Amino acid sequence: MSSTTTPSAGAPDSQGASGITATANTLVAATPVPFSAATLSGSGHLPYCGSPYSYARRVTRTVQVGGVKIGSEHPIVPQSMLTCDTMDTAACVRQTLELVAAGCRIVRITAPSVRDAANLQHIKRELLAAGCDVPIVADIHFKPDAALEAAKWVEKIRINPGNFADKKKFKVREYTDDEYGEELERIEETFKPLVDLCAERNVAMRIGTNHGSLSDRIMNRFGDSPLGMVESALEFARIARKFNFHNFVFSMKASNPKVMINAYRLLVARLAELGPDWNYPLHLGVTEAGDGEDGRIKSAIGIGALLSDGIGDTIRVSLTEDSIHEIPVARALISLAGQFGRSNTAATAALPPVPVSYDPYAYLRRDTQAITLPSGTEGTIGGNQPARVAATQGTYTVLEPKRVQLADIFPDFIAENCGVVEIDPLDEKAIDFITNSPEPLLVTVQDGCPLPPLTAYRHLAARIPSRHPILLKDTFHPPAPGEKPDVLMTLLHSSATIGCLLADGIGDAVFVRSEPGPGASIRLAFNILQSVGNRIFKTDYVACPSCGRTLFDLQSTTARIRASTSHLKGVKIAIMGCIVNGPGEMADADFGYVGGAPGKVNLYVGKTPVKFNIPDTDAVGRLIDLIKEHGKWVDAPAPSAEAPASAS
Repeated sequence: MSSTTTPSAGAPDSQGASGITATANTLVAATPVPFSAATLSGSGHLPYCGSPYSYARRVTRTVQVGGVKIGSEHPIVPQSMLTCDTMDTAACVRQTLELVAAGCRIVRITAPSVRDAANLQHIKRELLAAGCDVPIVADIHFKPDAALEAAKWVEKIRINPGNFADKKKFKVREYTDDEYGEELERIEETFKPLVDLCAERNVAMRIGTNHGSLSDRIMNRFGDSPLGMVESALEFARIARKFNFHNFVFSMKASNPKVMINAYRLLVARLAELGPDWNYPLHLGVTEAGDGEDGRIKSAIGIGALLSDGIGDTIRVSLTEDSIHEIPVARALISLAGQFGRSNTAATAALPPVPVSYDPYAYLRRDTQAITLPSGTEGTIGGNQPARVAATQGTYTVLEPKRVQLADIFPDFIAENCGVVEIDPLDEKAIDFITNSPEPLLVTVQDGCPLPPLTAYRHLAARIPSRHPILLKDTFHPPAPGEKPDVLMTLLHSSATIGCLLADGIGDAVFVRSEPGPGASIRLAFNILQSVGNRIFKTDYVACPSCGRTLFDLQSTTARIRASTSHLKGVKIAIMGCIVNGPGEMADADFGYVGGAPGKVNLYVGKTPVKFNIPDTDAVGRLIDLIKEHGKWVDAPAPSAEAPASAS
C-alpha cells in the first residue's frame, strides 16, 4: 500500500469498590464506585489484565465438573447446549453423543420444571450405558425446586441470579439499605439449600448473569448496566462463600458484545480487588448471537476480545442453528487464544509502558477530528462519522461494475490513494511526526510490523493525540496471491481483532485483508461494523439459540422473519424462543417476537408486550403488520438481475 512516509527511527467481606458493607446479620449493597480510565495507573497495568499490550492468561483456581477441570491450569473447555425437549430422553442422548463426538466437553440441558429435572436421571443413565461420561449441566430459570432435583443427577447447575429467587415485573422503586438487606436475606434463604446440596454431592455451579434478565432489585439500584450484572452475580457468590462453597464459575452474558466485554472486564477487576481467593474461573459467551456469518462474527468479537486479554476458561458459542455447529466455532476461537499466547515477542517486550487511551469498562469512542476523503470518493473519516470501509485498488476495480447491486456494502475509499500515514509504533521519530502535526492525519500501522494488530493499535492510540483518525487492519501480513486461508479462522480472527479495537473505541476506518475474496472481504468488514454497533447497513437481529424451553421452531422461524424483513435497514428485531431473556435482552430492539406458550407468540414493541397468544403460523404476518403500524416498514426493492452475494 502506497502512503505518506515519515522519518524512521483484600479480605472477602471488607468494604471496597465492591460496595458491600458487612453487618451483623447480612450483607447490604451500597452503590459501588465503578472503575474507569481515570483510575488506571500510568504503568499501563489494568485491574482486569496484567497488560493490554502483552498476553497472559488470568490465573484462577480449578473448578471440577465431573471429570473435566476448568481453570487457568487447564485447557479452555468448549461446551454447548441441547435444543431438544428434556423429556425426550432418546433425543437428548442422541444429541449429546453427537456433540461429544464433535469435541464438546460439557453439555447443558434445560430443566424448566421439576419433572424435566427428574428426567435428567434417565438421560445420565442412558449416556453412561452408551459409554459416555460427559458432564451434564442443568440450566435453571425461575425454579429453585427444579435445581434441587437436578442437583441429584448432574455434575453442574447453572443458575441465573436475575430469576432464581426473583420475578421480573419491571417495577420502579427505591430501596433503603435495610430493605435491600431484607431482600438479600430472602435470597439467601432460597439459595442456601442448593448450595448445601451442591457441596454435599460435589456438584459444580455456574452463577450466570444475563444482561436481559437482571432483577428489578438490581435494575433499580445499579441500572441496566455491566455494573448491575456484576453486582447481581456477586450477591450470590457471597452467599456461596459464606457457607464455604467455592466450586463455581461466573458468566456475564449479553447479546451486545460491547456490554458483554465491559461486564466481564469489570467482574475480573472487582474479583481482583476483593482478594486473591476470589479467583474463580469464567464461562464466556455472547448470548442471542444469531446464526450464519453474523452469529459467528458477533461471538468472535465478544469472546475473542476477552480471550486476547487472557480472560476465559470455558466458552459456549450461542448460534441459532443445530448445536453441533457451535463446536467448530468454539474450538477455532480456543485455537485463537493459543495464537494470542504465542504473540508475545521481543518487540512486545520492548514497548514502553503507557496508559491506555480507552475506558475498558464503558464504551466511549476515541475523540478524533474529521478528515475529508480524497477527490473521487465521498464523505469524511473520523469525527462523529461511522467507521468507513477501505478496499485495495484491485478490489475496488472488481466491485465497481456491481456498485448498484452492492448498494450499502460498497467500499468507501481506496486504501492506496487516501493519504494514510503508515508508521511503526516502535519508531519514536514517527510518533513525534504524528504528534507534532497541526492537522489531523489518517494513521495506520505499517505492514511487516512485528507486533500483533491488537497490541500495535492499542499502543498507537495511546501514543498519538486523539485528533488523528486511525485506519485498522486485521493483519500486517496479508496472504500472498493465490493463497487460500481457512475461511472460518479468517472470519473469526478478523472479527476478534478489528471488533475488539472498535469495542475499545479505537478505529475510524477498517481494512480487511486476511480474506482474499473481493466481495467477501468487503462484506466481512461491513458485518463486523454492524455486529459491534458502529455502522448499521441492514436489519439487525437478536436471535437466541434453541433449547428445550423454546416454544416454536427457532431456526425455521428466524429464516422466515429474515426472508420478510431483511431489507429494513436499521430496524432491530429480537426473536426469542421463550420469556427467559425476552424483554430484557431485547430492550434496545424495535420489535420482539417471543414464545409465550406452545405454538403461541407474543409481539413486543421494545420491551413492552402489545399482542398476545398469536398462533405461530400467523405471527410473522402480524409482526409485519406491527412494523407497518409503527412506520418502520418499506417495501422490498424489486429483485435485481445480479444479487450482491455474487461479488464474493
